[in-house]
Amino acid sequence: GSHADHQDRLNTIREIEKEFNRPIGVIADMQGPKLRVGKFKDGKIILEKGMHLRFDLNEALGDETRVNLPHPEVIEALNPGDHILLDDGKVRVCVTEKGTDYLDVEIETGSKLSNNKGFNVPGVMLPIEALTEKDKIDLEAALEMGADWIAQSFVRKPEDVKLAKDLINGRAKLMIKLEKPSALDYLDEMVELADGVMLARGDLGVEIPPEKVPSVQKHVVKTVRYAGKPIVVATQMLESMIENARPTRAEASDVATAVYDGTDAVMLSAETAAGEYPLEAVKIMDKICETTEADPYYRTIMNADHPTVTSTPSDAITVAADHVAQTVNAVCITTFTTSGSTTLRASRHRPPMPILCLTTNNQVARQLCVSYGVHGVHVEYVTDFKEAVAAGIKLAKEQGLAKTDELLVITAGVPFGIAGTTNNLRIAVVD
Repeated sequence: GSHADHQDRLNTIREIEKEFNRPIGVIADMQGPKLRVGKFKDGKIILEKGMHLRFDLNEALGDETRVNLPHPEVIEALNPGDHILLDDGKVRVCVTEKGTDYLDVEIETGSKLSNNKGFNVPGVMLPIEALTEKDKIDLEAALEMGADWIAQSFVRKPEDVKLAKDLINGRAKLMIKLEKPSALDYLDEMVELADGVMLARGDLGVEIPPEKVPSVQKHVVKTVRYAGKPIVVATQMLESMIENARPTRAEASDVATAVYDGTDAVMLSAETAAGEYPLEAVKIMDKICETTEADPYYRTIMNADHPTVTSTPSDAITVAADHVAQTVNAVCITTFTTSGSTTLRASRHRPPMPILCLTTNNQVARQLCVSYGVHGVHVEYVTDFKEAVAAGIKLAKEQGLAKTDELLVITAGVPFGIAGTTNNLRIAVVD
């Protein structure tokens, strides 16, 4: 869509935000160097195994003999014997011949190929920047619109993340999308640089063997969670719901597995972007998440798998809040935060009760929407801990998280308004 299209959607979200008085985070997803074939005269071609096709730089509409490949760098990088996977791996071809402006390929699997389908070249490092010129224009437009997160596609190395962070310059949070196998080689360094991570299994699953995706998912989720940053598991989660009103049992299990792994969030893609049953897809995904978190086995997993705690007062208070809240059966943990760091520390422990995040920064409340268990509320400036406790009790009740005589565990930093100073913990009774 155009920038105007996206501005209209963002305006709609902000109207809904006001109507329900709930912060809503907006992620602007950069396209990245997504490789696509051109268009066909009839919109698609029918393929058979053994058939030969030419990819070239000619922009004319394609047919059963040739199609445009608007990426000269790909033609230059590939050689006979290399493989290309198209349409998320549904079509597989092998390069048989190479020229200065074309690649001849033989069809190995697949039955059809339609307009603008994406393609991947596993094992080949292409000389393409992770942020294209289009991305840089889109990024600036998204920031001007007020996006809370920027999602960076196809990151491969720490330098890609540094570039995006420099361009954003603190105006939003950066979520990197893991879609290339090379990104896994630099996972720790890139997680440290980024503010959040999306495991985009669609493209990644094309370039690594399918049998490795589950173990990669578990490793990535644990790594990002332990770093105290939000991790989103995405793509192909309820794929059949693009055309069907109900998911398969395997898809329901896939969503649940991501929750059992400890993810902060799960994300729908084509199911809601282009599917026939977008509302149903959201509803069933929500039900799967709620049911999974209600399973006693889920709590057993979370309690047995705690992140390493640093020897700082903030971390000590956060860990204590989790233990105290469970011991006294508190209905929620209330955090006061300026930058969001206190709330993120609480979220990574995956407490069984909601985290009521009170912040004077509206964008922080929106950004924390993606984090596990967080219920963000924008508040006016609070000057001392006594005011904080009173505000926490009042808002927990107003937001429907607590009733009279129930307990809250409240954490805050004194002096107020200084990031990273969490040093107070209070058990409060709702009056």
